[in-house]
Amino acid sequence: MTGLRPMEFGEVLDGALTVFRRHFGLFLKLSLAVMWLSIAVGLYIRLRYLNFDGAQTPDQVIGALQGQFVPAAIWGAVWLLLYGAGMLLLTAGSIRVISDSLLGREPQLGEALALGASKIVPLFLVGFGKWLLIFLVAIVSVVVLSVVAAAGRGAGAGIVGLVFLLGMVGTFWLVLFITCGYIVTTPVVVLESLPSAFDSFGRSWELTRGVKLRMLGLVIVAYLVAGLLPALVVEAVGALVLELIPGAAVAWSVVPSIVSVMLTPIVPCVLTLAYYDRRVRREGFDLQLLSEQLGVG
Repeated sequence: MTGLRPMEFGEVLDGALTVFRRHFGLFLKLSLAVMWLSIAVGLYIRLRYLNFDGAQTPDQVIGALQGQFVPAAIWGAVWLLLYGAGMLLLTAGSIRVISDSLLGREPQLGEALALGASKIVPLFLVGFGKWLLIFLVAIVSVVVLSVVAAAGRGAGAGIVGLVFLLGMVGTFWLVLFITCGYIVTTPVVVLESLPSAFDSFGRSWELTRGVKLRMLGLVIVAYLVAGLLPALVVEAVGALVLELIPGAAVAWSVVPSIVSVMLTPIVPCVLTLAYYDRRVRREGFDLQLLSEQLGVG
């Protein structure tokens, strides 16, 4: 793909996959550089606390965690922190790779990593604030629904159940709506000069005005391509491998992580092109402005 222009739904996906294929080696290096530590910690948790031995039932997992809940929870928090930081760095680095590609420059791993590192603090603060807000909205909505359900018991169980069900559907919609409204905060923080990093919330909300459903669809398809479908394939192949070679369970546990490292950059690619599409449509964003924001000649 060349240049910046308005793109339809399919064109955003096709453009993201085209850039991903063209620079697959660079994306793989970038993903390994920022995600290897979280992957290593995740494998440690799986092997140490889940007693991995092939197929795990819920009862086996619960049994493995008995007496080890606190250390497992601490390691889980460490993994979550490392994974979140890695994804922020990967997204920022992917923005640089895509932007250089659009500008006709050869993307460099060092420049991609440097851009992510220079923005990691505001990215982390905005990311934490975004998910905290979404979490609080969900919790408050559930509490309000519970209070309404308790107050309306006299109306009959059927009515209360219906109201609660509709309320849960509404809560799910509200959470998705807010999530889609803030979905391009990361590109905003990386590329735009704002008085405060938290101004990216309002900026993202404005850019996604009227297209939140479209943004949701792009993200769902991206996660299907990069996450769910490959995971299902790996799980099916893994079941066959473990049936033929039962002793390969520990070695095979590394395969899902490898596949994840290879495909995870697809999601940031889609989000980045969706962000550029919104700016082109609303502001006439062009390569000259992109070059100035990246500080390249």
